[in-house]
Amino acid sequence: MTGLGAAALLSLAACNAESEKAAPTPEETVPAASPALDAEPRAPVALTDADLRRVCRAGLAAIHGQDENSITIDALNGPIAHVSWRAPVDGGRRRAQCRVDGDLVIWKPADRTSPIDDRWMDQAGDPVTRFVLDGETVTINQTLPDSGAVADDQGRG
Repeated sequence: MTGLGAAALLSLAACNAESEKAAPTPEETVPAASPALDAEPRAPVALTDADLRRVCRAGLAAIHGQDENSITIDALNGPIAHVSWRAPVDGGRRRAQCRVDGDLVIWKPADRTSPIDDRWMDQAGDPVTRFVLDGETVTINQTLPDSGAVADDQGRG
């Protein structure tokens, strides 16, 4: 190879290296945004009163092992549903409150005599109850604190 040929090759190689450096990297062209993780709760569209009733009925039925039709919504007070059902042991009424936070169904007993027991079930160590609304179907998924799935219950509200 002649000196002129070698110089031409080096020139072309240098131009190619500069053009590679000039091209923006994917990090430079794509904005830095963290993608949503599958495990992150996703907030549904704001629930209507009717949807809140359906979700709370389905959620509390799954949580307490009741038929969804046995759960009664006694009242709505803003984002909180006041719920009751027939107690399976003594035939009395069990009462609870229910609210929704993102895709979580959060409840608290409303008939306990101790303020310690009358708390929202959203602390570490409490089962986690999630819902999905798909048209008229409400799907409830419960997970125990040890990460074991308890139920995958679908109902119509």
